[in-house]
Amino acid sequence: MVKKFIITLFLICFAKSFVFAETIDINNDEIKKLIKNKVPIVDIRTSDEWEQTGIIPNSILLTFFKKNGTYNFETWHKKLGYVIDTNKPYVLICRSGRRTKIISQMINNKSGKTIYNAKYGINSWMQSNLKTVKP
Repeated sequence: MVKKFIITLFLICFAKSFVFAETIDINNDEIKKLIKNKVPIVDIRTSDEWEQTGIIPNSILLTFFKKNGTYNFETWHKKLGYVIDTNKPYVLICRSGRRTKIISQMINNKSGKTIYNAKYGINSWMQSNLKTVKP
C-alpha cells in the first residue's frame, strides 16, 4: 500500500518529464490561426531564399542549413533560444516542409518539445496568394 502511494506521488510530481514530444504538421489555415495567437514563425531558409520569395510578416529569420548542406544544431538551437521562448509553441518553415521536418525531429529528440512544422512550406503559402514581405 505504501509502495503504491509513493509511486503515485512520484508520478504526479514528475508527470511533466514523461510528456512525449511530437512534430505537428500544419497547413496554411492553421499557420494563420497560430499567427493570430502570436505564435512565432521561425524561417530556417537561407538569405537568398528569403530574397527570392519574401517571408511571412514578422517571421524570425534563422538559417539552419548552410548553402553546402552542413549545420551546427547546438549553435542554431542556442541562437533560437535568444530570440524566442523555446518552451512555448513555435512554427518552423522552409521552402517545402522537408528541412523543417528534419529539424523538428532533432529538436524533439533533444528537448522533448512539440514543434509545429509548416508541412508545405513557403511554396504553399505563396501558391495560396498569402502575404509575404521582403526580409
